[in-house]
Amino acid sequence: MTEEFRAAFQRVLDTAAEQAPGFPAAVHDVFRLSSQVPQEELAVAMQALAPVLSDCESVADIAADLAVLAGALVEAGAPAGQVGLEVLRQLGSYGQAAAAFMHAWDKTGGGAPPHPSQVGEAEEQRVEEVLGENAPLATVGWWTCLRYGLAAKAMLGDTQVRAAVRADSGALEGLSQIVHALSTRLPEFAEVGELLRMAEADTLLVLDRASWRGFRVRFDGIGDNFQLHTLLADALIGKEGQRLPGTRPDPRWTAACLDGTADPLADVVRGEWDLVGGDGTWVGNEACPADIPFVDGERVLVLEPQTLAHSWRAGRRHAHIPGSLTIVEELHPDEATGWWSRMHPAGSVRHPLAPAIEHGDTGAHRPPRHFGVAAHFEEVDSGPLSSTFPALEPESDDLLGGAPQEEPPDGPWAEAYPREAVGWADEPAPQPEQPSGQQAEAWPLAEQHPEQQAEPWPLAEQEPEPWPVPGRQPEPRGYVPPDDGRPPGAHLMPPLPPGVSDSWAWAPRWKWPPPPGTVSGL
Repeated sequence: MTEEFRAAFQRVLDTAAEQAPGFPAAVHDVFRLSSQVPQEELAVAMQALAPVLSDCESVADIAADLAVLAGALVEAGAPAGQVGLEVLRQLGSYGQAAAAFMHAWDKTGGGAPPHPSQVGEAEEQRVEEVLGENAPLATVGWWTCLRYGLAAKAMLGDTQVRAAVRADSGALEGLSQIVHALSTRLPEFAEVGELLRMAEADTLLVLDRASWRGFRVRFDGIGDNFQLHTLLADALIGKEGQRLPGTRPDPRWTAACLDGTADPLADVVRGEWDLVGGDGTWVGNEACPADIPFVDGERVLVLEPQTLAHSWRAGRRHAHIPGSLTIVEELHPDEATGWWSRMHPAGSVRHPLAPAIEHGDTGAHRPPRHFGVAAHFEEVDSGPLSSTFPALEPESDDLLGGAPQEEPPDGPWAEAYPREAVGWADEPAPQPEQPSGQQAEAWPLAEQHPEQQAEPWPLAEQEPEPWPVPGRQPEPRGYVPPDDGRPPGAHLMPPLPPGVSDSWAWAPRWKWPPPPGTVSGL
């Protein structure tokens, strides 16, 4: 099979250089055989492809097909190497021509441009009014751009290609502008733009407000700050990390952010901090690491106490790209103090959806609340820096009802709960008051924060719990109702409307058969 693959690949190189009619058939044979040869053989083929791809750039159809073939080999396991950079360079050239086609199309009447695979002579004549002798090149750019976009997605999945792109900030900025322009008419380029944003950043200075410590972090393959947040929590919290206070993430959340798949039994991640830029701007989880602002030449992220609890789906935005994050070094206390002197005051930046501050309370002194971490997971070390559940404070405003949940972003991983289950609404639902004399620890977590226990997938319809009843205080644990002749549990239920308790018709008909003599029972 290896020899057959080599022969087919050689035919690709020969027919491409000669622009021979056998080129499409040779490409098809390489596609078919590429999954049946070792990755080392694919790597050799990619090295041979680089100069041919460069020489064929002026033959647009052949060059675009070679780019797609190279992308397929990368997805099969070959390193992108120099071919990856050549594909991105040609995407910049033909993409700029495609953007000129879009501009001329809008200037000559507008409307939706044709699909790139359907552009022809009539469309070229239309844009010629604006582009003149450049109309043929612009039309060819539009005709090939989707194939280059498909290849670019594969190439940007390679960590070495991303590193090379990041090293040339001018080329990265120019290509990002072209891709953004194309994405306004071709949604397929939206992911290419996201991967270019991923390539922008790989280092970060992280300052933790609770401990006043600082760390330099290196990362790769992180598509958004949901993923960054989870991996930072794993790297910093507890004795397994850098002994920052807090609750360590479930290891299944971490695995899904690295190179694993999300576990459906533990796919809802709960946040640990508010993410704020070192310049005092809100960053948040919906952004990406490239959105973290620079301060004195470094991207600086401040981990602030949460002002609004938030959760999201475990996993990676770009599932085919593995993530990584390592702590490079901890700042010396003197250096950390110098950075803190340039940061915003504690409590001055809050989540945009956080409730208004009352009585001058910033909430910065409050320990973070952690509810609903997977029941199977717990810290082994019970020392002062371990990640156990903090004691609940009865006087805290957010014990009974809590702050409204953050509105989740779009995306398949963002809807951690059905809206009805978590109670996202304009007005918070009324919560029962805590009985006087009872400690908060005596309340089960599900009763304190019912919205935190909602299942992330639809459940079969269940019978409603008999309490809490609005306006009725729950009984303390261990309470035994008096024997007053009522059925068990009756003291927990509000009185039924008149005529309901002795009527068969209140229940669904599939549940209770109508008694003999009724209209439905005849």
